[in-house]
Amino acid sequence: MSVATQKITFEDYLKYDDGTDTRYELVDGELLPMSLGTGKHGAIIRFLSLQFESAVSASGQPWVVLPGLVGIRSPRGRRWDTSRIPDVTVLSQEQWEEMSDREAVIDFNEPPPFLVVEVVSSSTKIDDYRSKRSEYGVLDIPEYWIVDPLEEKVTICTLDHQLYDLSEFRESDRVESPTFPDLELTATQILAAKL
Repeated sequence: MSVATQKITFEDYLKYDDGTDTRYELVDGELLPMSLGTGKHGAIIRFLSLQFESAVSASGQPWVVLPGLVGIRSPRGRRWDTSRIPDVTVLSQEQWEEMSDREAVIDFNEPPPFLVVEVVSSSTKIDDYRSKRSEYGVLDIPEYWIVDPLEEKVTICTLDHQLYDLSEFRESDRVESPTFPDLELTATQILAAKL
């Protein structure tokens, strides 16, 4: 449900403050409040963040794993008045440090993150599978995870010419990530948020 009936610009979104702690995504110029999600939703985000941090540390890559802390300006139709906040974002440490004195939003003219994750809830399912997949593909984000506890599957979307090829993983399937090839996780472990 959008908050304002009047559309706002991306620049107004960056300055928006309604005096509450509510976080918003901007979708086609409309403010959409972000709910906290269930405990399971949060547990999956925390679990994946810890697993990714361990993989980054082992690889020695100068990357940072950010759970819900960075926005990504996205196209919707022919307009740029959309900004998503993925559940988990993996980007370079340098790019994160460049945001230290400004809004933590990756603009369309900046390098895309290496990987983003969305954990599906009943209220975000259509956006996670359709809208965000299109938007993230146009932004050249190489890898997009859709973790779906409702359907008990993990879908890894890998970019090929601004379109994603999909691989689905269920139960004891080992999830195969191009960004983290040494990750040893099954779909069950991710969905249970436990090793």
